[in-house]
Amino acid sequence: MNEITSRFLPPEVAQRHELHNEVHARPSARVRLPALIVYVAVLNEGISREQEWAHLRRLPGHEDLSLESLQGNFLRLRCDLFTVKWERHTEFTRYSIVQALPAHADWGAVLPELASQVAAGTDWLRGLPGQTMAAIHLGMLQADMTAPDLMPKAQAWLGDGAVLASRMGNTTDGASHSCILTHFRIGADGFERMLVLAPEGTSEARAGRISQRVLEVETYRLMALRGLPVAKNLSSMLSAAESQLADITGLLERKGESDQALLDLLVSLAARIERATAEHGFRFSATRAYDTLVSQRLAELRERPISGTQTLGEFMQRRLSPAMATVQATEKRLASLAERVSRTSALLRTRVDIATEAQNQVLLEKLTRGQELQLRLQVTVEGLSMAAISYYVVSLLLYAFKGMKAYGVPIHPEIAVALLLPLVLWSVWRSRQKIHEKLHQPDA
Repeated sequence: MNEITSRFLPPEVAQRHELHNEVHARPSARVRLPALIVYVAVLNEGISREQEWAHLRRLPGHEDLSLESLQGNFLRLRCDLFTVKWERHTEFTRYSIVQALPAHADWGAVLPELASQVAAGTDWLRGLPGQTMAAIHLGMLQADMTAPDLMPKAQAWLGDGAVLASRMGNTTDGASHSCILTHFRIGADGFERMLVLAPEGTSEARAGRISQRVLEVETYRLMALRGLPVAKNLSSMLSAAESQLADITGLLERKGESDQALLDLLVSLAARIERATAEHGFRFSATRAYDTLVSQRLAELRERPISGTQTLGEFMQRRLSPAMATVQATEKRLASLAERVSRTSALLRTRVDIATEAQNQVLLEKLTRGQELQLRLQVTVEGLSMAAISYYVVSLLLYAFKGMKAYGVPIHPEIAVALLLPLVLWSVWRSRQKIHEKLHQPDA
């Protein structure tokens, strides 16, 4: 394939094959009816792939399992009497053990007996690395979905509690191809129990798809609900933060505190909100994603009601939707609070900027007055310096004329100096003007 691609196509994107094969990363399950599926989903936070590999090697006949086999996210291992499917996801890992049931056996008696056998040999299950999030016994049987003793036998297998039941799918003649029964309760052994009934002739591929969708509905439901305790715990913190923000806004309006004190309060409040957002933002996003997956899987089941019972979709809508609404409301509340803190900070910055501009205006006025005084002083000094220079020049001229008179030149020194005095004053003034022009001349 690579050689043909290199000969007939431009160079490939580095991850082309990896992206293309993602659609095959988790192949659909194939289940031959009748069967019992023991399903466990564990949170894998802090659990490495190597730990899961070491545990899978404890399965009989797979002691030589290589770590490279787990480089993907899906693995199916066949043992003597059952098949184990391993799937690793972002937050959890799923283990499915598929065990065949005797054909045409009384499933009302076989299922409890086999479940008891599973409970007695749970050493491998108990040692799964991680924390249990979902555990389900899913019985998949061939049966007449219209049999009158269906509900009593299902109740005997599922245990106490109101049974939820749905017909699933639509065949070419408009009939359902299977039905699902459960009560969404955890038994004394820690497992939920579900029952899928399908007519004889149901293909392994269809049975596998049904099992996958049913198990994913419950797994994603539980994963979505992980955001609910977070939302409840944040409620008190958000209420306190909103009250504090209202107090800060009131102080800002009344100017009852200094800007620095208000800024310290806002920074502390903003830091607390940003910390909550950083800690719980992923959980809120994951909750939305899991809730979407639950809705998709329920839609894929194409449920039809059974008279006298509630469907899985109706149950989810009544129980799951309020929890999801609480999580979404808390997420929006947190985002809104962060935005309000930002707006309050902007108002405080505006007030600080206005106060700073007023202070700068006062300083500029003081500086202007100082410059005016300095200019006046400079003009006074320059006037005195011109008078002093002129005095020295006139004195020198007077001495010169007196010397000329003593030498015999017929001249009157005082009259000559008086005549030259305007010229001396003009010359001194002109000289100072040239000096000023030279100092203030811009650089070339």
